[in-house]
Amino acid sequence: MAKKDLLSIYDLTVEEISVLLEEAFKLKSEKKYLDVFKGKTLGMIFEKPSTRTRVSFTVAMIQLGGAPIALNPENLQRKRGESIHDTAVVLSSYLNGLVIRAFKHSDTEEFAKYSTIPVINALSDYEHPCQVVADIMTVMELHKIKTIKALREIKIVYTGDSNNVANSLLAMAAVLGLNFTLISPEQCLPKKYVRDKASEYALASGAEIKITSDIAEAEGADVIYTDVWLSMGCETEKKDRKKVFVPYQVNAGLLRKASPGCIVLHCLPAVRGEEITAEIIDKYEYSIFTQAENRLHAQKAILMRFLV
Repeated sequence: MAKKDLLSIYDLTVEEISVLLEEAFKLKSEKKYLDVFKGKTLGMIFEKPSTRTRVSFTVAMIQLGGAPIALNPENLQRKRGESIHDTAVVLSSYLNGLVIRAFKHSDTEEFAKYSTIPVINALSDYEHPCQVVADIMTVMELHKIKTIKALREIKIVYTGDSNNVANSLLAMAAVLGLNFTLISPEQCLPKKYVRDKASEYALASGAEIKITSDIAEAEGADVIYTDVWLSMGCETEKKDRKKVFVPYQVNAGLLRKASPGCIVLHCLPAVRGEEITAEIIDKYEYSIFTQAENRLHAQKAILMRFLV
């Protein structure tokens, strides 16, 4: 099979997403250690901090019988100016796959271009595809949904910064045909090329996508999702951003607009008292920490799809 990369949710078809979810649920229920990757190695480059992604990929590879190798960017020759081309070609001769968390999505794309092994986006400034596979798994699990068709009846609302996670949720909704509302301050709404691509896919899938600055559009939500107001690399904007985002906080008032069975999701880490109150994160820790655990099972499914 020709090598396939996972840089964006748009790299996946509805059928492939369905298979990933089915495999993730199976792996979670069976909790078996497998030898499918015996003798195989996974390189992991993390230019940004990581807890859930780094640990879940490491544990996933070990539990599937393979060996993960952490490649600290500070200790690679890239630090001294070696090109992505040369690094990618050399790593391809050693490894069976490469997971990259990069500041620039274009660097991830360049690694994929020159690598002969699969490259998986572990977060870039554009998308976080592995995260939202686990997110959709969690929505299905907690709402007891068995099919993508049934998932389309659920109203998913994201409120906060239109960051890489929001972009991936938007892409997932557009590909699968979901009911998705993205609520963000006017100046922080998704860029035009992001909206245009989602609209293109939504026309084909029948997705009901709404992008707005009106927090009242959270009415009737079955899922409310948020993320930090300040993404990695945007720390200098902290003071201005906090003022803008206050109306979009996930709090008790917002939850009163939601449906009775609404769940709250947060990809973590959270800043309690900013994008979400301590009261709400504690009340909904069952859904948020299930979401975090599901990163492991989703990562296993992703590795089994892309590395085999």
